[in-house]
Formats: sequence, structure tokens, C-alpha cells
Amino acid sequence: MIESKTSQWINKCLINLFIVAALGVLMRYKIAFEFPFFSQKNLQHAHSHFAFNGWVSLILMILLVDTIKNRITETSLKSFNILFTISLIVSYGMLISFTMQGYGIYSIVLSTVAIFISFWFAWHFFTILREIKDIPGRDWMLAAIFFSVLSSLGTFWLSVMMASKNLDQHAYLASLYWYLHFQYNGWFFLACVGLFINYLHLNGINISNEKQIFYLFAISCVPTYGLSILWLNLPNWVYTLIILATIAQFYALILMFRQLIKLKLFNELKLDFVAKILMVCFATALTIKFSLQFGSLFPAISKFAFGFRHIVIAYLHLVLLAFTSVFLISYSYFKGYILPSSSAKLGIMLFVLGVFLNELLLATQGIASISYTMIPFVNESLFVISILISLGLVVLILANFKHQKTT
Repeated sequence: MIESKTSQWINKCLINLFIVAALGVLMRYKIAFEFPFFSQKNLQHAHSHFAFNGWVSLILMILLVDTIKNRITETSLKSFNILFTISLIVSYGMLISFTMQGYGIYSIVLSTVAIFISFWFAWHFFTILREIKDIPGRDWMLAAIFFSVLSSLGTFWLSVMMASKNLDQHAYLASLYWYLHFQYNGWFFLACVGLFINYLHLNGINISNEKQIFYLFAISCVPTYGLSILWLNLPNWVYTLIILATIAQFYALILMFRQLIKLKLFNELKLDFVAKILMVCFATALTIKFSLQFGSLFPAISKFAFGFRHIVIAYLHLVLLAFTSVFLISYSYFKGYILPSSSAKLGIMLFVLGVFLNELLLATQGIASISYTMIPFVNESLFVISILISLGLVVLILANFKHQKTT
């Protein structure tokens, strides 16, 4: 019964991911062709807020609770389900309000409610983990919810500025990057690693230096926020701290990958072809992410990164799509919540192919923008790729619904 409820929630989240992708199709169409309805800026706000709240945060909360479902009471499970339901309703409210009005009274109120829902989850989950100390990946999960709460400071400040119409460009960017950094590198990343370690442990696989890797990632998460605000001309001692933290994270990634390679995961986990492709994809995306992060320490590279919008968009999609979304689909597949039918595998492969092509073209567009080179039919190509991503999700969702009804 519990397994069935988790599967149902995963399906709802996949539908939400499709809506995120469909908004991407609409925005790409508006760029490549003419479509007079809806404001592009409002669609962007709806796209990003629904991606964060209706897709990533919701499925992370569901999967984190899934790791402790056999250790908590039925009452606690019901309270979490109520929380998920409210979060889902609020996410759809944000989707509609941001699409219709952008930053207005309704969208700001709903965004604030979403933050308090994240606080509710963080406190509820923390109080349970405080009592259960032997959950594999526990430290990663606790750190993840801490950074989820910490990221909200940026959102609160953004909401205040938007509501008051008193926008300072530096304060606006610093607040936005605060939120994005601690969401991406704190909440999303640490929660994903915690889930992965939990999954490995359940399969009899333990990373020997996990504690060391965890502390390197968790402690360095705060100072690496400085990578997002290098344009503020920070003092030398702060810049030195940022360099050390960035090196620490890159070293932690090397330590983690060395352990995983040594453990021969493909053989130990008995992964099928699709699972192997998925693992290679999100591991590659993670490697590129931390390599780019390390490269941004150099002023010339950092200047290019923040000076060209296409490069920023490529990086954000790399983290949100190529790593986080691919990992969450992979994990759901590993755990059996996405059933391995031939149609589901086809949907996953179409989605992954679309994500890869999207990232490749965005990166190429970003690099070309440095020399102000125009790539022919780039907007039309991105539109077609966004359709491919959406198509893959449709095939996956339909296959998962159909397969679960027959089992």
C-alpha cells in the first residue's frame, strides 16, 4: 500500500515535469516564431517556479520520506501526504498566477506559502531523523533540508523588492543567486547524493570515506556562494576562501568517483542497459558542473560566464535538467517506481537524448555568443529539441500508468 502511494506520487511528479517541458516548448515557440498570447517573462517565471516547486522539491520530499517510510507511524505518513497535497495545489496555483500576472499579489503570496511548506517539511523531517540515527545518507539529507531553509532568505528578499517595486540591481542579483546556489548546490545536490548513498547501502554497497566526502561538500557549500557574486569585487581574503572551498568540492567529487569506480557499481548493482546510460549521463553532467565551477575561479572565464546570458542558461539547464532531473528519473527507475517496460525505456531514452541535444546546442550557442557569432536556425532547433523532451516524457508517463494498471 505504501509502495503504491509512492508510485502514484512519482507519476504526479512526472506529469509536473511534462508541464515544465511543455512551458519550455511554448517559450521556444515564442522565440522562434510568433505567438501573441502570454508574456514571455511571465512564462519564464511560471516555468522556473513550477520546475523548482512542482517537480524537483516535491519529488525530493517524496523520495526522502520514502527512505524512512518503514520507520515511522501511519499518522506521520498521513501528515506527509497532506503536506505533499498542499504543496502540489500551491505549485499549480503558482503556475497559473505567474503565467497570468508574473510577480503580482497572488504569485507572491503563493510563493511565500511554498516557502512555509518547505519549512514545515524541513522541521517534520528533521524531528524524525533526530530520533532515527541509522538511516544511510542521513547526514546528507539533514544538510540538504538545512540549505533548503537557508535558500529561502534570498526568496524573501526578492519578494520584498518585487512587492515594493524598489529594485537595486546588485541586491536583486545577489538575492537571486543566493536562492539558486543553495537550492542547486545545497538542497538539490545533497539530497540527491543522500538518496543515492541510501540506495547503495540497501544493495550492500558502502563508500568507505563517505564522511570525509560529505564534510567537504557540506562545509564548502556556503563559501562557494561567492562564485555567484565575484562581480562584487570581493576582498582578497574572501576570494581566497572561495578558491579553497571550490578546490575542496572538486577534490570531494574526485574522491567520490574514485570510490564508485573502485566498487564496480555496474556489476554490483546488476544494472540494465538503460540504467547504465542514465548513471553515465548524470555522472557526466555532475563532472561538467564542478569543472565549470572550478573554471569560474579564473577572472577571464568568470567574466564570460556572467557576461553572456546564453552561457548562464546553459549552466542552469545543465544542473536542473542534465543532472538533477536525470538523476531523479534514474533513482525512480532504480527503485522500481518507474517500471522497466519497453515503452518506459523508450520514453526515458528520448528524454535523455533531448536533454543532451538541448545542452549541447545551448553550450554551442553560449560559446558562439562570446565572439558574437550567429548560429543559423538555433531557435528553431531548440524548439524541436524541446518537443523531443516533452515527447519522451509523454511516452514515459503513459507507459508507467499502463504498466502499473496491469501489475
